[in-house]
Amino acid sequence: MKRLLLTALAALALAPVARAGDVAMQARDIPLGQRALQAATPPMHFNMLGVHWVGRGSVEYRTHRLHGAWREWRSVDDDARPDTGSHERGRAWRDGNLDWAGASDGVQFRTHGDVGRLRAYYLWSRVTTAPSRRLSLAGKPRIVTRAFWRADEKIKRGKPRYAPAIKAAVVHHTAGTNVYSASQAAAIVRGIEIYHVKGNGWDDIGYNFLVDRFGNVYEGRYGGVEGNVIGAHSEGFNVGTVGVAMIGNYSSAPPPPAQQDAVVKLLAWRLDVAHVDPLSTVAATSTGNPRYRSGRVVTLRAVSGHRDTGPSECPGTRAYALIPGLATRVAATALPKLYSPVVSGALGGPIRFQGRLSAALPWTVTVSTAGGKVLARGTGTAATVDWTWSSARAGKGPFAWRIDAGPTVRPATGTLGGTTAPAPASTVTLTGLTVTPAVIGPPPDGTGTMRVAFSLGMRARVTASVRSVDGGALVTILNQDRPAGRNALDLIAAGLRDGRYTLLVSATAGGRRVEQQAEVVVDRTLFGLGLAAPATSPNGDGALDTLPVSFTLTQSVPVRLEILRAGVVVASVLAGTVPVGPHTLEWNGLSLLGTRPPDGAYQAAVVVTDWLGEVAYTAPFTIDTTPPVIRLLDLATLRFQLSEPATLSLVVNGQALEMAAPAGVFNVPFSGPASFASALPRDAAGNVGALVKSP
Repeated sequence: MKRLLLTALAALALAPVARAGDVAMQARDIPLGQRALQAATPPMHFNMLGVHWVGRGSVEYRTHRLHGAWREWRSVDDDARPDTGSHERGRAWRDGNLDWAGASDGVQFRTHGDVGRLRAYYLWSRVTTAPSRRLSLAGKPRIVTRAFWRADEKIKRGKPRYAPAIKAAVVHHTAGTNVYSASQAAAIVRGIEIYHVKGNGWDDIGYNFLVDRFGNVYEGRYGGVEGNVIGAHSEGFNVGTVGVAMIGNYSSAPPPPAQQDAVVKLLAWRLDVAHVDPLSTVAATSTGNPRYRSGRVVTLRAVSGHRDTGPSECPGTRAYALIPGLATRVAATALPKLYSPVVSGALGGPIRFQGRLSAALPWTVTVSTAGGKVLARGTGTAATVDWTWSSARAGKGPFAWRIDAGPTVRPATGTLGGTTAPAPASTVTLTGLTVTPAVIGPPPDGTGTMRVAFSLGMRARVTASVRSVDGGALVTILNQDRPAGRNALDLIAAGLRDGRYTLLVSATAGGRRVEQQAEVVVDRTLFGLGLAAPATSPNGDGALDTLPVSFTLTQSVPVRLEILRAGVVVASVLAGTVPVGPHTLEWNGLSLLGTRPPDGAYQAAVVVTDWLGEVAYTAPFTIDTTPPVIRLLDLATLRFQLSEPATLSLVVNGQALEMAAPAGVFNVPFSGPASFASALPRDAAGNVGALVKSP
C-alpha cells in the first residue's frame, strides 16, 4: 500500500553544511507520517538530490523548479552500495544514487512498502564552464583529470588501495537525468564526489571513470588512471575490477552514440593496459553482497554490467542489452594486443614466459639486469608466446622482463627476484599462509585433510583456530611453539560440519603478536575429485589428447565443469544438474573459441551449487604439447641431459631398461662398461621426444 508523507523539513534542526569547492550539501532526516502530501521547504536551494532509507520498500520523489512548477515523480535507485556495506534483514541503510534535479526549491517524497527511516541529501553543485583540458597520452583516450573537473582533494579519506591486477570492467549508469549540458556534467561529477564521501561515507568517489552523454571521459577515484585502484562501485567485486559509470539513466533509453563510442575507446585502452581479452570470462570470488555471499565464485564477462555482480538493475535495461556488442567493439579496437601474460617458475630453475596475441606476430621475450644488460632473449612468430629461460646461473636479481610484439602492441613487463631487507631479529613475522586445498569434500570415511603451511621469521608460540563465518564457536587446532622457517600442520575435516570457515593463525614472540587468516570451505556434496593424469597434450598425437575429470556427488545438484587459467575461464565442459553417484567428464582440449589453449598451468574447476551457494573444487594440471629433448653426453658413464622430467625407455648393450629421469644432467645406473645406448623420452603429458643413440 502506498504511503504519502509530508516533507516537513522546517521542524528539523538544520544539519551542518558540507562544502567541497564548488559544492555544498546538507542532510535532513525526513519524518515518516500519514499526512496529506504537501510541498516542503528544503534547507537550501539545490540542484542535486540523494536519498538514503532503511527497509525493503521503495521511495519516490519529485522536485519543485526554482520559481516554477513541480517536476515528474522519480523512483530512487539504490545501486550505490559500498563494498564494506552491511545488509541485515533489510534494515541496513540503502544508499540511493545521486540525481541531477536542476535548480529546485522544494521536494516531496512518497514511499511504498517497508520504509523505516528516510534521509535526504540536498546538494548545490555550481555549474562552471566545461573542462577544456584533458590528459591524452599515446594510445589513451582523452580523459578529463580530477584537477580539471575540480575535484576537492581535501575530502579524500586515506590513501588509494590497489589490486594485484585488473581482470574485468563493470559498466554502470548513475541513474540520474539524461538531460544536462556539458558544463552541468562536470558539476554532476563534483556532486557525486561529495555525496559518495560525505553522504555514503566512502573514501572517495566510487567509480574509476565516468562518461557523459557528449563522450567526455572523467577520471574518477584518485590513484592514477593506469593504476589498479580499488573503487566502491560493485559491492563484493570491487577488487580487480574497473568501474565505468555512464552519466544518465538508461533503463528505458539507450546511451547516445557519443557516449557508447567513448565507453568503447576507454575500455579498449584500460583493458589493454591490463592485458585482458574483452571477450573472455573470469572466475571472480565475491567478498560478499546480498546476492553472492562471501567466498562464492562467480563467472563474469570481462565486460560486465553492474547487475551481473549483485542485486541491481544497473546499468539499466537498454544499456545492459548493449554490453555484448560493446565488448565486441572493444575487442576490435586498437589491434593488435597482447593478452594474459604469465610468468611461472623461480630464479635458479626454468622460468616460463607465456602469453597470447590477437594475431600471429613476431614476438620477443627479454630478460635484463637492473642496469639494462640483456641476460637472455627468446623469439618466435605465432599467436602464442611461449619461451623458457634456464636461470640456473643468473643470480638473485632483480631482473627485468619484457614481452614485445612490435611497436603497435602494448608490451608486458615485470621483475624477477631481488632481495628484501630482513626483519629485525627481535621482530616476529608470520607470512605465506596457505591452505591446500581451500575447498575440501571429505570422503564417506571422513579422512579428508587440508594442509596448512606458513613461515615464521623466528621461533614463536603459534595458535591456529577455525571459526565458522556465521559466528559459530572457535575451535583451536594448534597451540605450541614452532621453529623459524616453513611450518605445516594438517587440518582434519572429519571434525567440521559442512560450511564456510575462517582459519586464524597467530604467532607470538617477544611480546609482539602477528596474525594471518584464510578462508576454507568444507562441503560433502562432492568428493574424490581427480584427474586421469597431471598433464594433457591436446595436439592430436593420440596420447593424453583429452582430460578425464572424475568425482562423486552425494546429492543431485547443478554442476559446472570449467577449465581455468590464472582465474580466467578457458573452456566450459558442462553446465547442468547432475545426479547422485560417480561421474567422469572429459574435456576435449579445446577452448571456448574452438582453439587449442597454449601450454602452461591450468585448473579443472567443478562448481556445485548447494545450500552454501557456489562451491568450486579445483585440481591443477598442465597443458604440455612440447616433446622432451634428450642428449647423450657421455656413453662410457651413460651421462644424459634432459629438457624436462620424463620416463626413459633405454637400451644399453642390448638390455632394455625403463626409468624415471629428472630434468638436467644425470647418469643412468648400469653395471659394467657401456658400448651402445639409446634412449627415448616420454613426458607426463604423453609427448614422445626424438630417439637418441650412441654412434
